Amino acid sequence: MQQQALRDFAQAMARFFAGTHRRPRWRKAGVHEGFRIVGRRGGQWDVRRLSRKVGEVRIPKVGWVRFRWSRDVPDEARSFRVNRDRAGRWHVCFAVIPPPVEGPGTGAVVGVDRGVAVSAALSTGELSSVPGLRDSEAERLGRLQRRLARAQRGSNRRRRIKTAIARLKARQTDRRKDWVEKTSTDLARRFDLIRVEDLKIGAMVRSARGTIAAPGVNVRAKTGLNRSIHAAGWGHLAIRLEHKAAGRVEKINPAYTSQTCHACGHCAADNRESQTVFRCRACGHVDHADVNAAKNIAAGRAVTCLPRPTDPDRPPVRGALQPLGGALNREPQPVLSSA
Repeated sequence: MQQQALRDFAQAMARFFAGTHRRPRWRKAGVHEGFRIVGRRGGQWDVRRLSRKVGEVRIPKVGWVRFRWSRDVPDEARSFRVNRDRAGRWHVCFAVIPPPVEGPGTGAVVGVDRGVAVSAALSTGELSSVPGLRDSEAERLGRLQRRLARAQRGSNRRRRIKTAIARLKARQTDRRKDWVEKTSTDLARRFDLIRVEDLKIGAMVRSARGTIAAPGVNVRAKTGLNRSIHAAGWGHLAIRLEHKAAGRVEKINPAYTSQTCHACGHCAADNRESQTVFRCRACGHVDHADVNAAKNIAAGRAVTCLPRPTDPDRPPVRGALQPLGGALNREPQPVLSSA
């Protein structure tokens, strides 16, 4: 195990000096607790099934260790990792890249709109949200966090409270991962083409604290929004879709997809009355706001125009969509002007 850790560190430093990866980070106690075993199955290590839910793996210098058998281990597995999370649970993970999920072959296309109130809204009208903590669990989490703030650093009481908090957080994380896996598998099996928004999540969840010289505005509200975005599992869902539906996932420009009417194409900020209600000011089309955005994503509509100004005295913005058709104030095309 120590030799493999040295090999991993040498590989990480080589990639860092090559400029392809970042500098390796220091391992943190209680977080990065684990080791990796590399080799051919049947040689340095082996795994066998004892019953329907119990298996065991042979770890070098340790022997046979039992674990809960959740799925069959393919013969092409060449390594596995044993780690311990913050909740004190031990896990064993065998490194195998599963084959992608086969599509139905019907040419069905779906658009997925990711949000905070509704984690995933489909163009078919289906709404799905990540199951979080129950009210009682959230209340207990708040009590534990207040107790943690009063606990002395380095004390046994603080360690016990941190473990209890980690167990609640792990429960929330497990529910989010389970939802992501089930949702991504369902989409990959039902649709041949999956279109999602090309969201810059890293920039969206950037802190608003600012600096001492220029402090941020609405920092607490922005912090709550960032937590909600992370809890919705936006990035994890897109990654798993690309893994399971390889080559069948398209990313669409998200500009004005929530303000554009899917029926007539009218784009205006007033179209979205609330978090859930979308009412077009031009044609009167009414739909769920997230479902309407998902339909625009499914159509691959990359809106590059600006909303039409509400002030009638002001001239319309270049490229603005008119209620009865396309843009009436576009610039002359080079081909037509030269003819």
